[in-house]
Amino acid sequence: MRVLITGAAGFIGQIVASKLLEDESNELILTDVIEPPIPSSKSHNNAKLIKADLVDEATKVVPESLDAAILLHGIMSSGAEANFELGYRVNVDATRSVLNILSKRCPGVRVLYASSEAVYGRPVPARNVTEDDIPSPEMSYGCQKVICETLINDYTRRSMINGFGLRFPTISVRPGPPSAAVSSFLSGVIREPLNGQRCTIPLKDRAWRHWMSSPKTLVHNLMVALTLPKDALPPHRRAVNMPGFGVTVQDMLNALEEVGGKDKLLLVEEKDEPELRSLLYSWADHFDNSLAISLGMKQDTSFVQSARDYLEAM
Repeated sequence: MRVLITGAAGFIGQIVASKLLEDESNELILTDVIEPPIPSSKSHNNAKLIKADLVDEATKVVPESLDAAILLHGIMSSGAEANFELGYRVNVDATRSVLNILSKRCPGVRVLYASSEAVYGRPVPARNVTEDDIPSPEMSYGCQKVICETLINDYTRRSMINGFGLRFPTISVRPGPPSAAVSSFLSGVIREPLNGQRCTIPLKDRAWRHWMSSPKTLVHNLMVALTLPKDALPPHRRAVNMPGFGVTVQDMLNALEEVGGKDKLLLVEEKDEPELRSLLYSWADHFDNSLAISLGMKQDTSFVQSARDYLEAM
């Protein structure tokens, strides 16, 4: 299988590429605004690396023959909010540019688009959120995701691609430095203390809950999405809420203590940041995973395991 991965230098791009390269019959095209690395311990022979600005150079990365494209490029939530023009250029213009070239060179190609549950804002339903709930984003990032989901729907309806808009939960625990996402602390609460560094949780509410998935489970579910039949969803409704589970601040602290020891809790500061309060409480924290599960995807059951996975990979 020949697969294009955009945003391939990022964490998700690297772990998806690593999984696909376990099968020596797969051939990958990895692209980003910097030349992406080959995932550690994997062979260069099955991966082509391309540095490209997708707005202007999508033709460089899309070959004449392709089985699937996984679109992971993007400016994260805080970054997209801070820089309106850059957010739309990367999150919308680059996506449309790639879709245009894909539809011309590889008509009908499978496209997995990394959307986000940030498409949902207030009012958050009291019941579990489903794909039938109307997106109501409260940040530019969520708006940009809704725009691209609509593009995926329209290109698929016209049989120009076989697209799926996959709404990712927050992925935790991520390695590396904190990202520009407001949700970065959701990995930092485990990652930083286990590395001997301090982390600030921007609210004093241990009952506050967020919807998350582990990296391992996300990769599993993306592999499932690579095999879904085109008629798994209606041609004009291609969005799927990827499976997640609810994790409270207290759950995170319990996981840190269980995996790292009680002394690691001393490196965590809980501090109300009023400028973030409205946003943090606007996020939906309860979803119905039924559609995704019916498609063969799975969900995590323990944040402790997510923390252990990170510790083992350090």
